[in-house]
Amino acid sequence: MPQLTQDYWIAESIKDRSFEEHYDLGKELGRGATAIVHKCTLKGTDQAWAVKIMDKRMEHKTVMAEVGILLRLDHPNIVRMREVFESLDHVYIVLELVTGSDLFERIVTQQYYSEEQAAIAVKDIITAVEYLHNHDVVHRDLKPENILYENLSQDSRLKIADFGLSTIVSNKVSLVTVCGTPAYCAPEVLKGQNYNKQCDMWSVGVIAYILLCGYEPFFAENDAVMFKRILKGEFKFDSPWWDDVSDNAKDLVRKLLVVNPQKRLTPSAALKHVWVTGMANKKTHKEDTVEKIKEFNARRKLKFATDALMAVAGAAKKMPMLQILAQNAGYDPSQEEQQEQEQEQEQMEVN
Repeated sequence: MPQLTQDYWIAESIKDRSFEEHYDLGKELGRGATAIVHKCTLKGTDQAWAVKIMDKRMEHKTVMAEVGILLRLDHPNIVRMREVFESLDHVYIVLELVTGSDLFERIVTQQYYSEEQAAIAVKDIITAVEYLHNHDVVHRDLKPENILYENLSQDSRLKIADFGLSTIVSNKVSLVTVCGTPAYCAPEVLKGQNYNKQCDMWSVGVIAYILLCGYEPFFAENDAVMFKRILKGEFKFDSPWWDDVSDNAKDLVRKLLVVNPQKRLTPSAALKHVWVTGMANKKTHKEDTVEKIKEFNARRKLKFATDALMAVAGAAKKMPMLQILAQNAGYDPSQEEQQEQEQEQEQMEVN
Protein backbone atom coordinates (compact mmCIF):
# COMPACT_ATOMS: atom_id res chain seq x y z
CA MET A 1 0.00 0.00 0.00
CA PRO A 2 1.35 3.47 -0.86
CA GLN A 3 2.82 5.35 2.08
CA LEU A 4 1.75 8.86 3.02
CA THR A 5 3.76 11.30 0.92
CA GLN A 6 3.12 14.61 -0.74
CA ASP A 7 1.16 12.56 -3.32
CA TYR A 8 -1.02 10.69 -0.81
CA TRP A 9 -2.61 12.81 1.87
CA ILE A 10 -5.08 10.70 3.84
CA ALA A 11 -3.99 7.79 6.01
CA GLU A 12 -7.43 6.17 5.99
CA SER A 13 -7.99 6.39 2.23
CA ILE A 14 -7.96 3.41 -0.16
CA LYS A 15 -4.93 3.87 -2.43
CA ASP A 16 -4.20 0.44 -3.89
CA ARG A 17 -7.57 0.18 -5.66
CA SER A 18 -9.31 2.86 -7.69
CA PHE A 19 -12.77 4.27 -7.14
CA GLU A 20 -13.69 3.18 -10.68
CA GLU A 21 -12.92 -0.46 -9.83
CA HIS A 22 -15.64 -0.46 -7.19
CA TYR A 23 -18.28 2.02 -8.39
CA ASP A 24 -20.11 3.03 -11.55
CA LEU A 25 -20.27 6.80 -11.82
CA GLY A 26 -23.76 8.22 -12.36
CA LYS A 27 -25.31 11.62 -13.00
CA GLU A 28 -23.93 14.84 -11.57
CA LEU A 29 -25.83 16.01 -8.50
CA GLY A 30 -24.08 19.31 -7.94
CA ARG A 31 -20.81 21.19 -8.07
CA GLY A 32 -18.95 23.89 -6.24
CA ALA A 33 -15.70 25.77 -6.65
CA THR A 34 -13.60 22.86 -5.36
CA ALA A 35 -15.63 19.68 -5.84
CA ILE A 36 -18.22 17.85 -7.95
CA VAL A 37 -20.82 15.48 -6.48
CA HIS A 38 -22.12 12.53 -8.52
CA LYS A 39 -24.48 9.68 -7.86
CA CYS A 40 -22.66 6.35 -7.97
CA THR A 41 -23.57 2.67 -7.67
CA LEU A 42 -21.56 -0.09 -6.04
CA LYS A 43 -20.62 -2.51 -8.83
CA GLY A 44 -22.68 -5.69 -8.96
CA THR A 45 -25.41 -4.24 -6.72
CA ASP A 46 -28.21 -1.68 -6.80
CA GLN A 47 -26.75 0.19 -3.81
CA ALA A 48 -26.71 3.90 -4.65
CA TRP A 49 -24.33 6.35 -3.00
CA ALA A 50 -23.04 9.84 -3.59
CA VAL A 51 -19.39 10.59 -4.32
CA LYS A 52 -17.74 13.94 -3.74
CA ILE A 53 -14.78 14.24 -6.10
CA MET A 54 -12.20 16.76 -4.91
CA ASP A 55 -9.34 18.00 -7.05
CA LYS A 56 -5.95 17.84 -5.35
CA ARG A 57 -5.00 21.18 -6.81
CA MET A 58 -6.85 22.70 -3.86
CA GLU A 59 -5.13 23.10 -0.49
CA HIS A 60 -4.53 19.68 1.02
CA LYS A 61 -5.38 20.87 4.55
CA THR A 62 -8.94 21.58 3.42
CA VAL A 63 -9.41 18.07 2.06
CA MET A 64 -7.81 16.44 5.09
CA ALA A 65 -9.93 18.47 7.50
CA GLU A 66 -13.22 17.50 5.85
CA VAL A 67 -12.31 13.81 5.66
CA GLY A 68 -11.01 13.84 9.23
CA ILE A 69 -14.29 15.26 10.48
CA LEU A 70 -16.47 12.84 8.52
CA LEU A 71 -14.47 9.90 9.87
CA ARG A 72 -15.45 10.78 13.45
CA LEU A 73 -19.18 11.38 12.84
CA ASP A 74 -22.01 8.84 13.01
CA HIS A 75 -25.47 10.29 13.65
CA PRO A 76 -28.90 9.88 11.98
CA ASN A 77 -29.16 13.64 11.35
CA ILE A 78 -25.77 13.87 9.63
CA VAL A 79 -24.86 12.57 6.17
CA ARG A 80 -22.58 9.59 6.76
CA MET A 81 -19.35 8.77 4.93
CA ARG A 82 -18.82 5.19 3.68
CA GLU A 83 -15.20 5.24 2.51
CA VAL A 84 -12.52 7.33 0.82
CA PHE A 85 -10.48 6.59 -2.31
CA GLU A 86 -7.39 8.52 -3.28
CA SER A 87 -5.48 8.81 -6.54
CA LEU A 88 -2.57 11.04 -7.42
CA ASP A 89 -4.96 13.72 -8.68
CA HIS A 90 -8.25 13.32 -6.81
CA VAL A 91 -9.91 12.35 -3.54
CA TYR A 92 -13.21 10.44 -3.79
CA ILE A 93 -15.42 10.68 -0.69
CA VAL A 94 -18.24 8.12 -0.88
CA LEU A 95 -21.24 9.39 1.08
CA GLU A 96 -24.73 8.36 2.01
CA LEU A 97 -27.10 9.37 -0.83
CA VAL A 98 -29.97 11.55 0.33
CA THR A 99 -32.88 11.62 -2.12
CA GLY A 100 -35.08 14.27 -0.56
CA SER A 101 -34.80 17.96 -1.43
CA ASP A 102 -33.22 20.62 0.72
CA LEU A 103 -35.08 22.16 3.64
CA PHE A 104 -36.87 25.00 1.86
CA GLU A 105 -37.47 23.21 -1.44
CA ARG A 106 -39.51 20.64 0.48
CA ILE A 107 -41.73 23.27 2.11
CA VAL A 108 -42.84 24.93 -1.13
CA THR A 109 -44.04 21.61 -2.56
CA GLN A 110 -46.26 20.80 0.41
CA GLN A 111 -50.00 21.47 0.43
CA TYR A 112 -49.91 22.15 4.16
CA TYR A 113 -47.20 23.80 6.23
CA SER A 114 -47.55 24.77 9.87
CA GLU A 115 -45.47 26.18 12.68
CA GLU A 116 -45.35 22.69 14.14
CA GLN A 117 -43.54 21.42 11.03
CA ALA A 118 -41.05 24.27 11.37
CA ALA A 119 -40.44 23.23 14.98
CA ILE A 120 -39.82 19.62 13.96
CA ALA A 121 -37.26 20.77 11.37
CA VAL A 122 -35.51 23.04 13.86
CA LYS A 123 -35.36 20.21 16.40
CA ASP A 124 -33.66 17.93 13.85
CA ILE A 125 -31.10 20.63 13.07
CA ILE A 126 -30.34 21.40 16.72
CA THR A 127 -30.06 17.69 17.51
CA ALA A 128 -27.38 17.37 14.83
CA VAL A 129 -25.58 20.50 16.02
CA GLU A 130 -25.58 19.22 19.60
CA TYR A 131 -23.94 16.00 18.39
CA LEU A 132 -21.34 17.96 16.40
CA HIS A 133 -20.48 20.21 19.32
CA ASN A 134 -20.25 17.26 21.71
CA HIS A 135 -17.65 15.84 19.31
CA ASP A 136 -15.79 19.18 19.14
CA VAL A 137 -16.91 19.91 15.57
CA VAL A 138 -18.06 23.37 14.47
CA HIS A 139 -19.92 23.33 11.14
CA ARG A 140 -19.53 27.07 10.35
CA ASP A 141 -21.72 26.98 7.23
CA LEU A 142 -25.23 25.99 8.28
CA LYS A 143 -27.67 27.13 5.60
CA PRO A 144 -30.66 25.66 3.68
CA GLU A 145 -28.49 24.16 0.93
CA ASN A 146 -26.63 22.08 3.52
CA ILE A 147 -29.74 20.77 5.29
CA LEU A 148 -31.31 17.92 3.32
CA TYR A 149 -34.19 15.49 3.71
CA GLU A 150 -33.12 11.85 3.77
CA ASN A 151 -35.88 10.81 1.34
CA LEU A 152 -39.25 11.92 -0.05
CA SER A 153 -41.41 10.38 2.68
CA GLN A 154 -43.52 12.69 4.84
CA ASP A 155 -41.73 11.61 8.02
CA SER A 156 -38.23 11.86 6.54
CA ARG A 157 -35.57 13.16 8.90
CA LEU A 158 -33.28 16.07 8.08
CA LYS A 159 -29.56 15.58 7.62
CA ILE A 160 -26.74 18.11 7.76
CA ALA A 161 -24.28 17.89 4.88
CA ASP A 162 -21.14 19.59 3.52
CA PHE A 163 -18.40 19.83 6.11
CA GLY A 164 -16.02 21.70 3.83
CA LEU A 165 -15.78 24.68 6.19
CA SER A 166 -16.07 22.70 9.40
CA THR A 167 -13.29 22.43 11.92
CA ILE A 168 -12.43 20.60 15.12
CA VAL A 169 -12.14 22.76 18.23
CA SER A 170 -12.18 22.07 21.96
CA ASN A 171 -14.12 24.14 24.49
CA LYS A 172 -10.89 25.91 25.43
CA VAL A 173 -9.97 27.02 21.91
CA SER A 174 -11.29 30.01 19.99
CA LEU A 175 -11.42 30.43 16.22
CA VAL A 176 -10.64 33.52 14.17
CA THR A 177 -11.08 32.42 10.53
CA VAL A 178 -13.75 34.44 8.72
CA CYS A 179 -15.81 31.93 6.76
CA GLY A 180 -19.32 30.78 5.94
CA THR A 181 -22.23 32.37 4.11
CA PRO A 182 -22.62 36.02 5.23
CA ALA A 183 -26.41 36.06 5.72
CA TYR A 184 -26.10 33.16 8.20
CA CYS A 185 -22.84 34.23 9.88
CA ALA A 186 -22.78 35.18 13.54
CA PRO A 187 -21.59 38.73 14.39
CA GLU A 188 -18.41 37.46 16.04
CA VAL A 189 -17.49 35.59 12.85
CA LEU A 190 -18.05 38.62 10.64
CA LYS A 191 -15.89 40.74 12.94
CA GLY A 192 -13.03 38.27 12.59
CA GLN A 193 -12.71 38.13 16.36
CA ASN A 194 -12.37 35.06 18.55
CA TYR A 195 -15.43 32.83 18.30
CA ASN A 196 -16.45 29.31 19.29
CA LYS A 197 -19.07 26.62 18.67
CA GLN A 198 -21.90 29.02 19.49
CA CYS A 199 -21.58 30.57 16.02
CA ASP A 200 -23.57 27.59 14.72
CA MET A 201 -26.50 28.43 17.00
CA TRP A 202 -26.77 31.90 15.47
CA SER A 203 -27.12 30.21 12.07
CA VAL A 204 -29.86 27.99 13.51
CA GLY A 205 -31.62 31.17 14.64
CA VAL A 206 -31.48 32.61 11.12
CA ILE A 207 -32.88 29.39 9.66
CA ALA A 208 -35.66 29.25 12.28
CA TYR A 209 -36.60 32.85 11.49
CA ILE A 210 -36.90 32.09 7.77
CA LEU A 211 -38.93 28.94 8.46
CA LEU A 212 -41.45 31.03 10.38
CA CYS A 213 -41.91 33.95 7.99
CA GLY A 214 -40.21 33.14 4.68
CA TYR A 215 -37.55 35.85 4.54
CA GLU A 216 -34.16 36.53 6.13
CA PRO A 217 -33.95 38.48 9.40
CA PHE A 218 -31.14 40.78 8.23
CA PHE A 219 -31.88 40.97 4.50
CA ALA A 220 -30.73 44.08 2.64
CA GLU A 221 -29.92 44.77 -1.00
CA ASN A 222 -26.63 46.31 0.13
CA ASP A 223 -24.09 44.02 1.82
CA ALA A 224 -22.79 46.76 4.12
CA VAL A 225 -26.31 47.40 5.42
CA MET A 226 -26.85 43.68 5.98
CA PHE A 227 -23.56 43.38 7.89
CA LYS A 228 -24.50 46.36 10.05
CA ARG A 229 -27.81 44.74 10.96
CA ILE A 230 -26.11 41.44 11.77
CA LEU A 231 -23.42 43.06 13.90
CA LYS A 232 -26.04 44.93 15.92
CA GLY A 233 -28.52 42.04 15.99
CA GLU A 234 -31.22 44.24 14.45
CA PHE A 235 -34.26 42.28 13.31
CA LYS A 236 -38.03 42.68 13.55
CA PHE A 237 -41.16 40.56 13.68
CA ASP A 238 -42.93 42.43 10.89
CA SER A 239 -46.68 42.48 10.42
CA PRO A 240 -48.52 40.74 8.80
CA TRP A 241 -46.02 37.88 8.37
CA TRP A 242 -45.46 37.40 12.09
CA ASP A 243 -49.00 38.08 13.27
CA ASP A 244 -49.96 34.40 13.60
CA VAL A 245 -46.58 33.19 14.87
CA SER A 246 -46.70 32.04 18.49
CA ASP A 247 -44.93 33.92 21.27
CA ASN A 248 -42.99 30.74 22.03
CA ALA A 249 -41.54 30.71 18.50
CA LYS A 250 -40.57 34.37 18.73
CA ASP A 251 -38.97 33.71 22.11
CA LEU A 252 -36.74 30.99 20.67
CA VAL A 253 -35.63 33.25 17.80
CA ARG A 254 -34.83 36.07 20.24
CA LYS A 255 -32.73 33.74 22.37
CA LEU A 256 -30.78 32.44 19.37
CA LEU A 257 -30.15 35.74 17.56
CA VAL A 258 -28.28 37.21 20.52
CA VAL A 259 -25.14 39.19 19.68
CA ASN A 260 -23.26 37.97 22.74
CA PRO A 261 -22.48 34.26 22.09
CA GLN A 262 -22.21 33.59 25.83
CA LYS A 263 -25.88 34.56 26.23
CA ARG A 264 -27.03 32.69 23.12
CA LEU A 265 -28.86 29.41 23.70
CA THR A 266 -26.66 26.32 23.58
CA PRO A 267 -27.93 23.26 21.67
CA SER A 268 -28.90 21.46 24.88
CA ALA A 269 -30.80 24.51 26.17
CA ALA A 270 -32.52 25.04 22.82
CA LEU A 271 -33.70 21.42 22.75
CA LYS A 272 -35.43 22.06 26.10
CA HIS A 273 -37.20 25.21 24.85
CA VAL A 274 -40.99 24.86 25.02
CA TRP A 275 -41.46 25.63 21.31
CA VAL A 276 -39.09 22.83 20.32
CA THR A 277 -40.59 20.35 22.78
CA GLY A 278 -44.14 20.68 21.46
CA MET A 279 -45.66 24.11 22.15
CA ALA A 280 -45.78 25.23 18.50
CA ASN A 281 -48.93 26.38 16.70
CA LYS A 282 -50.24 23.18 15.09
CA LYS A 283 -53.31 24.33 13.20
CA THR A 284 -52.67 27.35 11.01
CA HIS A 285 -51.49 26.74 7.43
CA LYS A 286 -48.77 29.31 6.77
CA GLU A 287 -49.67 30.12 3.17
CA ASP A 288 -48.03 33.56 3.25
CA THR A 289 -44.82 32.02 4.59
CA VAL A 290 -44.78 29.42 1.81
CA GLU A 291 -45.14 32.17 -0.80
CA LYS A 292 -42.32 34.13 0.80
CA ILE A 293 -40.10 31.04 0.85
CA LYS A 294 -40.78 30.59 -2.87
CA GLU A 295 -39.46 34.13 -3.43
CA PHE A 296 -36.53 33.39 -1.13
CA ASN A 297 -35.70 30.22 -3.09
CA ALA A 298 -35.72 32.14 -6.36
CA ARG A 299 -33.28 34.72 -4.94
CA ARG A 300 -30.86 32.16 -3.53
CA LYS A 301 -30.85 30.14 -6.78
CA LEU A 302 -30.01 33.28 -8.73
CA LYS A 303 -27.25 34.11 -6.25
CA PHE A 304 -25.88 30.57 -6.45
CA ALA A 305 -25.74 30.77 -10.25
CA THR A 306 -24.05 34.18 -10.09
CA ASP A 307 -21.48 32.99 -7.56
CA ALA A 308 -20.74 29.93 -9.71
CA LEU A 309 -20.05 32.15 -12.72
CA MET A 310 -17.76 34.34 -10.63
CA ALA A 311 -15.87 31.26 -9.42
CA VAL A 312 -15.40 30.02 -12.98
CA ALA A 313 -14.19 33.45 -14.02
CA GLY A 314 -11.66 33.41 -11.20
CA ALA A 315 -13.25 36.30 -9.33
CA ALA A 316 -11.84 37.13 -5.91
CA LYS A 317 -13.58 35.52 -2.97
CA LYS A 318 -15.82 37.75 -0.89
CA MET A 319 -15.12 36.24 2.52
CA PRO A 320 -11.63 37.72 3.05
CA MET A 321 -13.27 41.14 2.61
CA LEU A 322 -15.91 40.62 5.29
CA GLN A 323 -13.87 42.23 8.04
CA ILE A 324 -13.34 45.34 5.92
CA LEU A 325 -17.04 45.54 5.05
CA ALA A 326 -17.98 44.98 8.67
CA GLN A 327 -15.70 47.80 9.76
CA ASN A 328 -17.26 50.08 7.15
CA ALA A 329 -20.77 49.14 8.26
CA GLY A 330 -20.59 51.57 11.14
CA TYR A 331 -20.25 49.01 13.91
CA ASP A 332 -19.48 50.47 17.31
CA PRO A 333 -18.39 47.89 19.93
CA SER A 334 -19.50 50.22 22.73
CA GLN A 335 -23.10 49.80 21.56
CA GLU A 336 -23.02 46.00 22.00
CA GLU A 337 -23.82 46.04 25.73
CA GLN A 338 -26.71 48.46 25.19
CA GLN A 339 -28.09 46.20 22.43
CA GLU A 340 -27.91 43.18 24.74
CA GLN A 341 -29.77 45.06 27.47
CA GLU A 342 -32.51 46.04 25.01
CA GLN A 343 -32.88 42.40 23.87
CA GLU A 344 -33.10 41.21 27.48
CA GLN A 345 -35.75 43.85 28.23
CA GLU A 346 -37.81 42.68 25.22
CA GLN A 347 -37.61 39.09 26.44
CA MET A 348 -38.76 40.12 29.94
CA GLU A 349 -41.74 41.95 28.45
CA VAL A 350 -42.72 38.86 26.43
CA ASN A 351 -42.35 36.52 29.39
